[in-house]
Amino acid sequence: ANPDFALAAARAAYEAGARWVVLCDTNGGTLPAEVGEITAEVIAAGIPGTRLGIHTHDDTGNAVAATLAAVDAGARQVQGTLNGLGERCGNANLTTLIPTLMLKEPYASRFETGVSAEALAGLTHASRLLDDILNRVPNKAAPYVGASAFAHKAGLHASAILKDPTTYEHIDPAAVGNSRIIPMSNQAGQSNLRERLREMGIEVEKGDPALARILSRVKEREDQGYSYDTAQASFELLAREELGLLPRFFEVKRYRVTVERRKNKYNRMVTLSEAVVVVKIGSEKMLSVSESLDETGSDRGPVNALAKALAKDLGPYQAAIDDMRLVDFKVRITQGGTEAVTRVIIDSEDGQGRRWSTVGLSANIVDASFEALLDAITWKLIRDGVPPVAVA
Repeated sequence: ANPDFALAAARAAYEAGARWVVLCDTNGGTLPAEVGEITAEVIAAGIPGTRLGIHTHDDTGNAVAATLAAVDAGARQVQGTLNGLGERCGNANLTTLIPTLMLKEPYASRFETGVSAEALAGLTHASRLLDDILNRVPNKAAPYVGASAFAHKAGLHASAILKDPTTYEHIDPAAVGNSRIIPMSNQAGQSNLRERLREMGIEVEKGDPALARILSRVKEREDQGYSYDTAQASFELLAREELGLLPRFFEVKRYRVTVERRKNKYNRMVTLSEAVVVVKIGSEKMLSVSESLDETGSDRGPVNALAKALAKDLGPYQAAIDDMRLVDFKVRITQGGTEAVTRVIIDSEDGQGRRWSTVGLSANIVDASFEALLDAITWKLIRDGVPPVAVA
């Protein structure tokens, strides 16, 4: 509101010995061009860029761009937060700023950030770890570190990536600890499919009839309402089944879920969900019962009870799934009216930091959830190299 007064205050702070003078776009409304102009004016007024910082907010979606504009104009301290956490719309996102300064010109050859290439390769893990600590779902569309940052669905894109990654990838995903994903859908071609199978460790010759069968089955199931864009673990199981490479770890003989409303000892109405699951492993049947109460005594719902019962006792497989947990649960109604079909996407994670997604589909949300849960456990057992128990 009063540029002259603000500049005088900044100069007084600098002359009094302030280590850094930081320009703050507190309401987040200043656009990048103006931030650059203001930064240049402050430097011209006698405050050196080596003592000048920038602090921006993302209220116009320009926090990173405004920060870079200040750097271009001469500022040499950058303030931001991991994953852009901050008041209102957040602050400048360090998971975007750091790799941009380190990997993009003219910044990469001009500046030293103090972050090593080895540390940069841990950026994606750090971003997701923070979300995990805060119990937030990671932003899949986040630059550099998002799960979709290097995903290539369209057939032309995916085919080009295999020939020259720079056609659709502006950096090597590994530089920030991320990885390329080629989602499978009915838009995919055989070149996409073979590359996706190769990434799973499955080599299939070009022209193998199984490729056409897999694509046909993906199309058929997506027409029913399934989606494999993000549920890559379920796609892998589908492909393995068509290739005759899907182990049978156990068989679900039956399951039951009940939801009861009743009064507790304090005469308050409460909900209690309970699940019973019977599985056959080898020649042995196992029964597990679980409620959905959490540590506070609150009901977490029928799907939670079902997940706990299924993972409660899988005999010889138990050690492999003990570090597995559900981190996200998404429900989508794919048809309207009384014939509605429910699609469930479940995101799981294990102690190694691996995260995978599975899909289930049914008119019954519990059935859809159970299908996705079964896929999640099966994928985990395959990835851990657990051998299936032979039938006696």
